Amino acid sequence: MELSKKARSTVIQKSLETREKFPISYFDSRKYIQHNVGLEDGLGPILQLMDDLPDDRTKVTICRAIDDGDYSVLHADYILGDWGPMVGFEIHRWEDDRIVEHWDNLCSSPTEKNASGRSMIDGASEVVDLERTESNKALVYEFTKKILVDGELSSLSKYFADGALVQHSAHYGDGVQTLEVMVKAWQADGKTAYHRIHLLLGEGNMVLVVSEGIYENQPAAFYDLYRLANDKIAEHWEVFETIPSRDTWKNSNGKF
Repeated sequence: MELSKKARSTVIQKSLETREKFPISYFDSRKYIQHNVGLEDGLGPILQLMDDLPDDRTKVTICRAIDDGDYSVLHADYILGDWGPMVGFEIHRWEDDRIVEHWDNLCSSPTEKNASGRSMIDGASEVVDLERTESNKALVYEFTKKILVDGELSSLSKYFADGALVQHSAHYGDGVQTLEVMVKAWQADGKTAYHRIHLLLGEGNMVLVVSEGIYENQPAAFYDLYRLANDKIAEHWEVFETIPSRDTWKNSNGKF
C-alpha cells in the first residue's frame, strides 16, 4: 500500500537521524522551491545539509502529522547538531505525487516548561473528526483574522468552551483569559502583531495557520497549530521565527 503524503514526509525528516536514504522520487528536483531562506533552491542543498549533520547529535521525533490535499504538515522535535534542541513545523506541497515546494518554521527549544507545566511539543496528537475538517478550518481562519489580525477581542470567548485552552506556548500558560492578557499586551506595546494570513491547512481536529507579522519589532512568521473539539478550539502549539534581512537570503522565494 502506498504511503500517505504525511508518512512520506515523516520518512524524509526521520532520515536526518537514521541516515537511511529516502527515495529521491519523493521530490521533483526540476521545480523544487525552497522557502527556508537559509537554503538555496533545489534538492542538492537539502542532501548536503543531511550529510553535514553529525550522527551523534541529530535526533528527530515527529509529534504530529496532517495531510490536506496537495500539502503535508509535520510538527517535530529536533536535535540538530550545533543548533541544538529545536521545535519546528515542516510543510511540503506535492504536485503529481512529488514534492515541489517546502516551507518551515523553527525555534530553539526552551529549557523550561511554560507556566502550566507544558512543553512546546507534548499533548494530544491523534487526528480524528475527519468529517469536520472544513468547518474546523473555517473556525480557525475566523479566529485568527478577527482576534489575532484585527484585534477584536470582544468575541474571543465564543471560540472556546468555558474559557478552557490547553496551551503549549513557551510564553504563557493555560486558559483563554491568559491568552487575552497576552494579546492586549501585544496591542499596548506594538512590538508583536499578526498582519496577514498566508496559509491554512488542516485534517480533522488539527488545523495549522501560517501568518506574517512582527515579533519584538522584527519581521516574523507565526505558525499556530490548533486542536479542536466539538466546534471549539481546545489546544494550541506555536513556533515564532523572525525573518532575517533580505540581503542574507540564499534564495529569492521569501519565507511565505
